[in-house]
Amino acid sequence: MPQDTAPESAPAGPFSGFRLGKSLVVAIDGPSGSGKSSVSREVARRLRAAYLDTGAMYRAVTLHCVAQGIDLEDAAAVEAAARGIELFISTSPDRESVTVGGDDVTAAIREPEVSAAVSAVATTMGARAELIRRQRALIAGAGHRIVAEGRDITTVVAPDAEVRILLTATEEARLRRRGDQLGGTQTDAQLKRQVTDRDARDSTVVDFHQAADGVVTLDSSDLDFEQTVAAVLGIVRTVAH
Repeated sequence: MPQDTAPESAPAGPFSGFRLGKSLVVAIDGPSGSGKSSVSREVARRLRAAYLDTGAMYRAVTLHCVAQGIDLEDAAAVEAAARGIELFISTSPDRESVTVGGDDVTAAIREPEVSAAVSAVATTMGARAELIRRQRALIAGAGHRIVAEGRDITTVVAPDAEVRILLTATEEARLRRRGDQLGGTQTDAQLKRQVTDRDARDSTVVDFHQAADGVVTLDSSDLDFEQTVAAVLGIVRTVAH
């Protein structure tokens, strides 16, 4: 799977040279709406590291299955789709880009229909295994200087990461953030399906609510975006000194 890893406009800052020349994998897990995607992307920029949104990979497979008329309840068919998909995901924190078969699906994978169906792929163990394989390859391809976020990065994909964080928040905060992210286009019921209902389904195959041993928990309920970024960077500095 092709990739691009270099930040296009990495800012200078106190963390831009942190651990240069050494492995720095920052693994961030958390429930929907915890802010892990936006925070992880900004942390990657400041570290001059690559960035991997593993959730986008599950969404891309979901969109592909729907477009191809694949029954999402057919585990063997979903696994085969995950193995056969021609998937590209940018790992530059400055450029969000996802393509399937050469077609740009960056916006399409964020549609409510995909959000409502993605758990069917995420809970198919064969599909998970294939995407985990690809995620590990992307981490290696980024020279092990990357911020990777998802639901099982700290425990399954990169359990040996130099820094492992569980980013969480109250349900109220998570629903509010997801609503703001989507520009008020979703009803309360749609937001609940995208956040709490999806978390309940995904938690049947991976625990992203409780930190595993060695994983630092960061509750961002009362933190704004900049404060959360600063807190994550502080953990990075402390843990990977």
